[in-house]
Amino acid sequence: MPAVNVLASDMDGTFIPLEGNQENRRDLEQLTDELQRHEVELVYVTGRHYELVLDAIQAYSLPNPRWLICDVGTSIYESPVASDHQLLQAYVTQLKDLVGEFDVAKLADLFSGIDALRLQEPQKQGQFKLSYYCDADLLDEISKRLSQLLDQGDAPYRIIASVDPFTGDGLVDCLPRGVSKAHALSWWVKHAGHDCERVVFAGDSGNDLAALTAGYRSIVVGNADRSVAEQASRAHQMAGWTDRLFIAAKPATSGVLQGLRHFIQQ
Repeated sequence: MPAVNVLASDMDGTFIPLEGNQENRRDLEQLTDELQRHEVELVYVTGRHYELVLDAIQAYSLPNPRWLICDVGTSIYESPVASDHQLLQAYVTQLKDLVGEFDVAKLADLFSGIDALRLQEPQKQGQFKLSYYCDADLLDEISKRLSQLLDQGDAPYRIIASVDPFTGDGLVDCLPRGVSKAHALSWWVKHAGHDCERVVFAGDSGNDLAALTAGYRSIVVGNADRSVAEQASRAHQMAGWTDRLFIAAKPATSGVLQGLRHFIQQ
């Protein structure tokens, strides 16, 4: 396989060290060294809004990459000097073309009758992303109901549902139809002139699954929900891909380091 030159990684539960995990803290330094030594470009692919990405970079002393894919794939930021990132207008234009006049305010009106939904904090919303909390036990039922409302309202959006591995809350993200972390990563790979065969993606949760099964070499960290690992494994097997999925034994940062070393040595 061609040499790895991009690590695209989720942040929470993946690249960011877990609370109190000293091995993760130590491995963050080694992971940063591996990226530099092998000239692997880092890009975060996260559900966090831009300001929350910067908060995490500062709080955990993370590398500050040139590119940030934020808001579950609904925003991309660039900085030539890995600071003072700017929203990439070419991607904004693409998403505007997808949704037309149907903005998130109209979505909120559409969902206003669902009492079980709790709007997430303002900093977790975006121009093309509307996010809610709900009881995890009701997640499937609510997701189906919201999808029905989208169909009835002819809204060019779709639902991505997952469970917060830290709080156990159900998470509901409403994104433009076809848009996800995988969509944004694919768009960025072409925009930045990379070869998808040289990209490794690392993740841990349901909203990473599309990217984990998009054909990139992929890392599922050890703390991921087992259903994510199982679904990723099945998808790779059904596609006939070999040696493109690494199920790490170690959690979060340490699992990313394990996986990156595995793929670098291929």
